[in-house]
Amino acid sequence: AHRGLTRVSCAQLHLDQSLPLCPPCWEAKSPGDIMIGGLFPIHESVSKTGQCDSVARLAQSLMMVHAVEEINRSGELGNITLGFHIMDSCADVTTALRNTLSFMKMNREQKLHSPRPPVTAVIGDYYSEISIAVTRHLNLEQIPQISYGATSGLLSDKTRFPSFLRTVPQDDHQAFAIVEILKKNNWTWVGVVATDGEYGRYAVERLRHHAAKNSICFAYINFLPEFLVDVSLNDSIAETVKNITDREKVSVIVSFAKPDHMKSIFNNLLENDKGKHKVWLASDNWSQAADCLDMKTWSLNDVGTVFGITLKSGDTSKFKRFLRNLDEDSDLCQNNPFLSDFLKRSPKASFQSKIEELANMSYPYAAFSIELAVRAIAATVKDLCVDKQCNISTLQPETVRKHIDFIQNNTILDSFFKIDVDSGYDLILWRSSSQNTVDMSYSIGRFDIETKRLYISNVIDQIKNIIKGNKCVYLCFADSAQCYKCDENTEYSDEGSSSCKKRLDLFLKWGDPYHITLLAFTSLGAMLTLTVDVIFLARWNTPVVRSSVGPICIVLLFSLLCTFGSVPLFGARPSDEKCRARQVFFGLSFTLSVSCILVKSFKIILAFEFDPVTQDVLKKVYKPPAIIALCMAGQAVVCTVWLSYKAPQKASEPLDEKRLWFCNENSYPAFGAMLAYIGLLAILGFVLAFKGRKLPQCYNDAKFITFSMLIYFIAWIIFGPVYKNVKGEYHPAVEMVVIVISAYAILFCQFLIKCYIILFKQEKNTEAAFRQEVREFSYGSDRDVEGNRPDGVQNAALSLESLPLESLPLESLPSPESFQPLSDRRRSTNTDTQPFFPVSNAQPALPSSVLSLRKKPLQRFSSLPT
Repeated sequence: AHRGLTRVSCAQLHLDQSLPLCPPCWEAKSPGDIMIGGLFPIHESVSKTGQCDSVARLAQSLMMVHAVEEINRSGELGNITLGFHIMDSCADVTTALRNTLSFMKMNREQKLHSPRPPVTAVIGDYYSEISIAVTRHLNLEQIPQISYGATSGLLSDKTRFPSFLRTVPQDDHQAFAIVEILKKNNWTWVGVVATDGEYGRYAVERLRHHAAKNSICFAYINFLPEFLVDVSLNDSIAETVKNITDREKVSVIVSFAKPDHMKSIFNNLLENDKGKHKVWLASDNWSQAADCLDMKTWSLNDVGTVFGITLKSGDTSKFKRFLRNLDEDSDLCQNNPFLSDFLKRSPKASFQSKIEELANMSYPYAAFSIELAVRAIAATVKDLCVDKQCNISTLQPETVRKHIDFIQNNTILDSFFKIDVDSGYDLILWRSSSQNTVDMSYSIGRFDIETKRLYISNVIDQIKNIIKGNKCVYLCFADSAQCYKCDENTEYSDEGSSSCKKRLDLFLKWGDPYHITLLAFTSLGAMLTLTVDVIFLARWNTPVVRSSVGPICIVLLFSLLCTFGSVPLFGARPSDEKCRARQVFFGLSFTLSVSCILVKSFKIILAFEFDPVTQDVLKKVYKPPAIIALCMAGQAVVCTVWLSYKAPQKASEPLDEKRLWFCNENSYPAFGAMLAYIGLLAILGFVLAFKGRKLPQCYNDAKFITFSMLIYFIAWIIFGPVYKNVKGEYHPAVEMVVIVISAYAILFCQFLIKCYIILFKQEKNTEAAFRQEVREFSYGSDRDVEGNRPDGVQNAALSLESLPLESLPLESLPSPESFQPLSDRRRSTNTDTQPFFPVSNAQPALPSSVLSLRKKPLQRFSSLPT
């Protein structure tokens, strides 16, 4: 039955022949028309000398042999036979990769017209860490890998692992099932142990994810080195044991460790009475590993209670019968180096007892998963080469891989086979069957992946009463018969504490130095605003105030005062009223500020426009009260919609021992719309003012509007990323700082220079000084140092000296067609004043500088009142 099983040594693999025979180099082969590779952790580890130690999953490799022979014996593939080529991974990535080269070498030789068939697929490995490395290797030759035990969710990514398939569900389902068990029994405070590899890390991450949704927390999480030869393993075991014994009240432990890890933990843990009588939730990694508990030293009663999650079980009766029918002289026993080595290790033990030991290592889930993998390959071969015609000697692995991707709908497998099988889990309970054995097959429930429901018997209720202290670190009282939860929002509990403590309220308090500094600057800004207001009212009729459009300035100062007044609403303990008022108050007040600046910028454009038709249109549109009201109405609509649908409100968030209070804006699109609306108005004002930035130095509103808007833009551009990244009680302070900076920018740029002139440069705050600067700026290079034109004609601008300041706006300047002698106009406006210079009765030619007034932008006039 076991055709041509051969034993191959390291020397036969063209390695150093001086080396002794080493299990990592052994391989078990049987010829066939279709070759299937096998990679199994037959041994559990590799020693420093390169030898594989500790027989672990030899039975699983024999399950593959049995499945292959069952298919060959059934004749379902006609004259086509399946062969196998089994290698040992020794639960070691390096060894697995080295032995995987055998499969790749065979395929490369076959492509060079070797008579041997290629390896069409590889079944294995059991561990996720090894499978991840191996599948990348095999993908170079497009060889599909079908794992019967690698459950890490990372392997579901077909982009990264296109050649990987498996007959077991991924660990996200297992983590969810474990949380359902914990939740059903109100076990909310648990410890966690796992291997430090792809399997363990992913399983713990998913366990955390599902536990967080069910108020389940972890007293500790210990990761153990993936490989048993790691020098830090003993230290990690000791640290894990210490965590378990120190936290005596943590009675429930979830473990994703390997069987040998658990054996070391039990041997060390059970020496301390504090480590006994726990409840263990065993993952599929060790839930049916009979050798993880040394029954000669310890009993199951010492351990406590062990629940196990196992993959869907298969029928092992055929396989056990297959083992018991073996004899010492069979080809399988003689030529399979792994089996023959196992049978020779204990010479005193009988052959039959050795076979029974193998039968006890026959995990039901492995029988199901391995047989499923072999039958998937057989179904593919039948579809391609039995039902259709194909050249079996040239059947390539990439063809097999593509076909297996669609085999989930294949009726040959009765539609129960799926790639990435979601078949579910069985829940078992360990029971003592005799003094030295443990029954690991007693089923007490199951978890259905498709419905995500846990079906469990009442036997688990007997366990609840013996468990103490399985309470969440900060949600439950310890040492109580029942789990009473603390109020998560207002209370917390220290690890192992028997009472709940009040959380400290966290927000930007009045006494915080940072808050005090901000309020000091805010108060100073408000006082400066009031001071400027008083100065402007006291000097209302002076040229500086009148040229600044006095009424608009008063409104602007009022809006700045309101803006400073909104800042305190952002600090201290939040309330629903404050949360709603602070943004609306700031939004409307600062909109009013920017609206006033927009009106002043508009006036500059109006003053520059010399075309009569355009000027008439602009004069009709220039209605300051209407413009301001329209701008305010737009912001009022945004704020009203915000408050009506998703108004800001106070909120809190647990943060360790504290409770953070903050204002939840509820609708960031509405918050953004409010700020964007202000920004749009600011951009319009900036663009209009930018055109008049080169006004005379005396009182250049356009230039200062440009500066203030630039500061505003810079502050709010920086605000966005800072506001998003700053957390905690200082989050509202970010907006407070930006508001204060924006208000100070307008206050200083718009009013500081004017107040300085009013108070300390009164000689410049006269009509004569204003006219002089207008004259100098308007004619520029057309005059000499004496004020005369180069052609000897006196500068016509000098005639403006006799005009009152109110008559200086551009629209009042005469056109060339209606130009009168300056002496006549002078007499008509002020008969008591002598002509500035004599003129003849004939109408003189209009000086070129005056003719250019309609074309040259007299920016100086832009700030004069109408």
